[in-house]
Amino acid sequence: MEGPETFNQLSLSIDPSTKALTSPDATLASEINDLNQLHRILLTLDTPNQIPAPPAPVNPKRSVQIGKLRESGNAAYKKGTFPEAITLYNLAIRMASDRPGWEASGLVREELSALYGNRAQAYMAQRQWAEGSVDAECSVELKRVGNVKGWWRRGSCLREMGRLEEAAEWVKSGLEFERAGPDKGGVGELEQLGREIEKGLGKS
Repeated sequence: MEGPETFNQLSLSIDPSTKALTSPDATLASEINDLNQLHRILLTLDTPNQIPAPPAPVNPKRSVQIGKLRESGNAAYKKGTFPEAITLYNLAIRMASDRPGWEASGLVREELSALYGNRAQAYMAQRQWAEGSVDAECSVELKRVGNVKGWWRRGSCLREMGRLEEAAEWVKSGLEFERAGPDKGGVGELEQLGREIEKGLGKS
């Protein structure tokens, strides 16, 4: 026998001009924010009747802009203007994160992994080890295999912060992922970092 149906009425209101939803119930804040953001994205579509495009096509203009911002950030990094590089990477990360939900998630992960990795390197150049560690971890979370630089960067940041045991475990995990991957390029550098950390721990 089925149980009785339950109806929960939610306290919602809509702005007549913007069509944005609001609610005095704080527990609904996250869901309402997501819904309002989706509504704003749909309003920007230039497709007929503002109907989302199929999942496969990707907005080429956004991809080009993200690429240009990343290249500009790389150029600023090479010139040694690290704060400028970080600002440019910030813009690129924001643009990649704001891709519509129906676009290919693999593309977003690839873009963000590279951008977080680049920003981590810029933080490291300024000896901002904590910030670099967080960004390098984000890069690895988005792309675990084929991301030796991400593993190396966070391991280096942890070592610089004196968190040697954590650094050793991180590098060990990185080597397991990268050695199991199809491309072994750069593993030697990660192995060297591991040996240096082990030496710092007095294990070699």
